[in-house]
Amino acid sequence: MKTVRRLIFGTIVRHVALVALAFSALFFFIDFVDEVRNLGRLGYKLHHVLWTCVLMQGAHLYDLFPIALLIGAILALSRLAQTSEFTILRTGGLGPGRALSLLGLLGVLAAAIMVWIGNWYVPWSEAQLQVHKAQFSTRQGLKLGQSGAWLRERRAQPDGSTHLITVSVGKAVRQDQFGDVRIFEFDDSGRLLRRLSARQADVSAGGDDVGSVWQLREVNETLWLTHDLLGEEAVREGRPVVREQTHVQLAWQSSLTPLVVSASVLPPDTMSTMALWRYTRHLASNAQAAQRYEIEFWKKSFYPVVCLVMVALALPFAYLHARSGGMSLKIFGGIMLGISFVLANHISSHLGLLHQWQPWLAAAAPSALYLLLSMSAFVWLVRYR
Repeated sequence: MKTVRRLIFGTIVRHVALVALAFSALFFFIDFVDEVRNLGRLGYKLHHVLWTCVLMQGAHLYDLFPIALLIGAILALSRLAQTSEFTILRTGGLGPGRALSLLGLLGVLAAAIMVWIGNWYVPWSEAQLQVHKAQFSTRQGLKLGQSGAWLRERRAQPDGSTHLITVSVGKAVRQDQFGDVRIFEFDDSGRLLRRLSARQADVSAGGDDVGSVWQLREVNETLWLTHDLLGEEAVREGRPVVREQTHVQLAWQSSLTPLVVSASVLPPDTMSTMALWRYTRHLASNAQAAQRYEIEFWKKSFYPVVCLVMVALALPFAYLHARSGGMSLKIFGGIMLGISFVLANHISSHLGLLHQWQPWLAAAAPSALYLLLSMSAFVWLVRYR
C-alpha cells in the first residue's frame, strides 16, 4: 500500500500543483495589468506593484484551491485510467473501499491546508495589503466608505439603567489605530447625552473588567445637560443646555476591542473563523443583524469539507474506460460539475440571507448535495461498469 499511496498521491499532487500554479500566474498577470496603471502616483514604483500582486494571491489561492484540486485530481486519475495503471492496481487488490480511503486521506490533508490558508495566511496577507496600499493613498489610512464603519455596544450604569453607545470609525490606519472617530452616548429613552469627536484613536487592551481603552486625541466633547429645549422655564432661568469641552487627549473605556473594530472594517470573506465568531457574538449581544456574518462563519467552517467533495467528484474518473471513447468530453463535464459546485456554494449563502435560512444549513447544503451525487456516481460505476 505504501507504493500505491506514493503513486496515487504523487500523481495527484503534481497535477494539482501545476494547475494551481497556472491559475496563480493568470491572476497575477491580471492583477499586475490592473495595478500597473497606478505607477508613478505618490511614489508607487514597480517593486511596489509586484509586492501588491503577491499579497493579492492569498485570497485568490483560497478561492481557487478547491478548483485546482478538482481539475488536478481529475486529470491525474483519468491519466491512470487511460494508461490502465489504475486497472492494474484494482487487479492487484485495490478495492473501492481502499481507493475511497486513499482519496479521503488526501482530501483531509488538502482540508488542513485550506484551514491554514483561510485562518492565517489570508488574514495576514489582507492586513499587509491594506497597510501597503495605505502608504500610497492621498489620505493617511484606509478610508471606510462614505459613512465609515458603525459599531454599537450597551453599557450598564450604576443606577441600573443601560446606555447605548454608537461608534463611527471613518478610517483605519493600523489594526489598533483609527481615525475620524465619533462616539454617541444615548440613555435608555433614546436621548443623546454625550458626543465625542476625535481625530485619532489608539485602541489597547484594558483590564479584566474593561475590554479595551481608547486613547482619543484632539477630542471635542459635547454634553447635553438638559433636553427641555422648548420649556419656557428653562429659557427664562437661562439654564445651560449644552456644554462643550476640548481635550488634547482623553481615555475612553469600551468593550469594543481592536479585533471587533477590524472585523467591522474588513470584508467577511477575508476574516478568520475565530474573528467571525467573535464578531457575530458581539453583534448578537448588541441586538444587531448578524446573519450575514453567521453564514460566512459557517461557510468558512465548512469550506475545508469542499476538498473532500472535490476528491470525491474526481474519484469516479479512475473507473472510466478509455476504450469506450469520449474521455475528453467526460473530463470536461467533470470540471464543469466542479465549477457548478463552487457557484452553488456562493449562491447558497446569498439565498440563505435572502430567505432567512439557518446559517449552518445555507453553508452545508451544497457540500452535502454534491458529496451525495459523487458517492452515487462512484457506487454506480463500481457496481455496473
